[in-house]
Amino acid sequence: MSSDGPARRMTRDERREQILDAATAVFAEGGYAGTSTDQVARAANVSQPYVVRLFGTKEELFREVFDRVAGEIVARFEAVPPGPDAKAAMGDAYTRLIADPDQLRVLMHGFVLGADPVLGTRARAVLAQAFDLYRTRAGASDEEARDFVARGMLLNTLFAVEAPSHADDDPALALLVRCTVDPTDLPARAATEGTR
Repeated sequence: MSSDGPARRMTRDERREQILDAATAVFAEGGYAGTSTDQVARAANVSQPYVVRLFGTKEELFREVFDRVAGEIVARFEAVPPGPDAKAAMGDAYTRLIADPDQLRVLMHGFVLGADPVLGTRARAVLAQAFDLYRTRAGASDEEARDFVARGMLLNTLFAVEAPSHADDDPALALLVRCTVDPTDLPARAATEGTR
């Protein structure tokens, strides 16, 4: 049964979230340089002037998208209670996060733009927070925390270039994937990539 009244309009905050969701997908696909606010507007089913009115510039929109992804990483790590299970829990939290190819690619695009005075500060902050949270929550040494962040960056890169899907192309790549990627993560990752 349908209502005879007019459809409920989205609030400004709901529309903003809709645009951020669309921008995440569009920036993930095209990167910062290859994406326009017009493409984001089309993906969000709004006008380009509306995107500009809400976010100002493409740069400001990308910064918000990056902050949203980076903030989710930090929030997931902060949600892990300190203690003996924290190392595994933080690894699991990160694995779930990078299973979303759009979030992963936005994160990588943000790191590539790290020379930007504002974005670089944010990119460095998320790395420092991940390092510190792993160290303090898991009771890890500085070296263990460094290795956690370094392995995370390697995983980011391998998944961003879809290395697990192309491991058969090169024996050295296959070995790198085998010694880095947990095989139990691959079926979930393949299913996620198939939905893009």
